[in-house]
Amino acid sequence: MGSNQAGEHIYQRGSAAGKRVQSNMAAKNHAVVMPDADKQHVINAIAGAAFGAAGQRCMALSTLVLVGETRAWLPEIVAKARELVVGAGHDANTEVGPVISPAAKERIAALIQSAVDEGADLLLDGRGVSVPDYPAGNFVGPTVIGSVTPGMRCYTQEIFGPVLVCLEAPTLDAAIELVNANPYGNGTAIFTSSGISARHFQNTVEVGQIGINTAIPVPLPFFSFTGSKASMLGDLHFYGKAGINFFTRPKTITSNWNPPKGEAGGKAHVVMPTLGK
Repeated sequence: MGSNQAGEHIYQRGSAAGKRVQSNMAAKNHAVVMPDADKQHVINAIAGAAFGAAGQRCMALSTLVLVGETRAWLPEIVAKARELVVGAGHDANTEVGPVISPAAKERIAALIQSAVDEGADLLLDGRGVSVPDYPAGNFVGPTVIGSVTPGMRCYTQEIFGPVLVCLEAPTLDAAIELVNANPYGNGTAIFTSSGISARHFQNTVEVGQIGINTAIPVPLPFFSFTGSKASMLGDLHFYGKAGINFFTRPKTITSNWNPPKGEAGGKAHVVMPTLGK
């Protein structure tokens, strides 16, 4: 798993040598929030998924798509992010640790500034955060950027830091269109209490790993990756029969369903669709 530059180089070198290559690359994972979702669950889930591990994981939900009236939830998401404790990784109280290097810190700060320069709203700025006893640490605090549009650098590039970029969509179909238009297809999630919306999202979105009311849609096989589009190169995947037979491209659906009263429910589960050519 790594950047597209590294992944493409490895894929080209390996393929040229007659090797079959699985090259898992960059991501821009979207969380779509519907007005009928449980607001507190959404706020808690986004805080963990966007800022956990300081955003330095391929499955970070770094991109928020607020559908309709959920745009009004943004101040509460910012307030939750502001509460997170930034500190050293060995400190038990730390909720957001340092980024991996000075170069990573500089790159993240530059992408945050690019959003400002391009007209986005910097709702929470994590640059310049101070951590006692570690004045030279590679710390970036939780950052939330609003009024983002698809052409901005903060959206087109994987930031790989504790930065949440927020877009708006008028309808679920508009949100799906936004997700599908993005070149990356690693992971996505929808938050909703509507089974119709969840099923429509599951069947229409063009992303390899899909979460339904769960922020990190990754089950626990040996290799937890089912990216698609520009998030991978190769003719085979890790999940399902493809992981053994090198046959086709599966899609993984992970759900955490809390149905309305009176409807049958169940525990979180993973659905593996029938594979085909």
